[in-house]
Amino acid sequence: MHVLIAGGGIGGLTLAMSLHERGIRCTIFEAATEVRELGVGINTLPHAIRELAALGLLPALDAVAVRTRELRYLNRFGQEIWVEKRGIYAGHEVPQFSIHRGWLHGVLWNAAKERLAPDAILTGKRLVGFSQTAGGVTARFADGSTAHGDVLVGADGIHSAVRAILHPQDGGIRWNGIQMWRGALDWPAFEGGDTMIVAGDMKEKLVLYPIGAGRTPDTRLTNWVVCAQIGDATRPPPRREDWSRPGRLDEVLPHVRRFRMPFLDVEAMVRATPEFWEYPMCDRDPLPFWTQGRVTLLGDAAHPMYPVGSNGASQAVLDARCLAALLAERPVEEALAAYEAERLPKTAEIVRSNRLGGPERVVDVVSERAPDGFARLEDVISREELAAIAGGYAKMAGFAVAQP
Repeated sequence: MHVLIAGGGIGGLTLAMSLHERGIRCTIFEAATEVRELGVGINTLPHAIRELAALGLLPALDAVAVRTRELRYLNRFGQEIWVEKRGIYAGHEVPQFSIHRGWLHGVLWNAAKERLAPDAILTGKRLVGFSQTAGGVTARFADGSTAHGDVLVGADGIHSAVRAILHPQDGGIRWNGIQMWRGALDWPAFEGGDTMIVAGDMKEKLVLYPIGAGRTPDTRLTNWVVCAQIGDATRPPPRREDWSRPGRLDEVLPHVRRFRMPFLDVEAMVRATPEFWEYPMCDRDPLPFWTQGRVTLLGDAAHPMYPVGSNGASQAVLDARCLAALLAERPVEEALAAYEAERLPKTAEIVRSNRLGGPERVVDVVSERAPDGFARLEDVISREELAAIAGGYAKMAGFAVAQP
């Protein structure tokens, strides 16, 4: 078997190494001509880290990431709403990692380069089309070249060409009107140096977490995200070239100033960031199918979701591991059908939940009921209601701690 993988991102690389582990030949076709450490911080959840650990990547990840100890949900005044342990501190066998997205990609890229055949990762290969027969599939690329294999997997991101071909009537990228400003800088450690903070509500939200060691023992490479509702779902998303523009202080500071964190001067941190970026918060509607013949989708090509609940990269890893295992066990068509049946409903549910705030809905509910803060949280919301929101999401997304 020869599997063609369009896209050398987190999902595509995980799939390639998982196929290699099972003795299945594969080739990655990456559209970019060079691979750079792009992006800022992301979180990878224990159920995905368990799969990457099975590929022998835990030591390399540990060397560049932070083991997240605790997640705290606060209102914009810094009042505590919900706190939960994460990763090994919550009872998982492996950590939750807060990590620079480029470093995570780098760990996967370097491991794949070491393990796969020298010609198994090709750059400058932007897929523009494919054709298939009962016995195989041929991919076509913008440079005029072609490649033939038994399976084509579209792991080519939210702007996926494979998805567009499979679903020409797809409604396209959906923007909820929220703009995100994201940056990272070396900053004094707060709350133990391994805590993630989510504060505010869906109209204005602040997310903070360390993603790596700092220049000194007392600092961390700290990721910050400010989200603000600047439009509504009736507006088209910004142009593709506007998805990663340098951010402007005059646009983000009015939102930053609405937050009061007792442990951190948020405005000083944002002002000190040498360069930060802005992105629209976008997803796509869940698809009725991912697979057609010998072609299927994976990761953001299949189920782009709002960055809520730390699930985007994690679900791509789970897709990859599931698909590789099935291709090793079953005929192609049967494997692809089983993969879609297993992964499409689960990821569609997460996409829909994230549109409602996912686990971060705990701050939305409290903000709606107590916009000016509270004297006693229990007068605003019960612990049982909070647990149902946060715990229910963990169970639905597949990373709840297994109970004895």
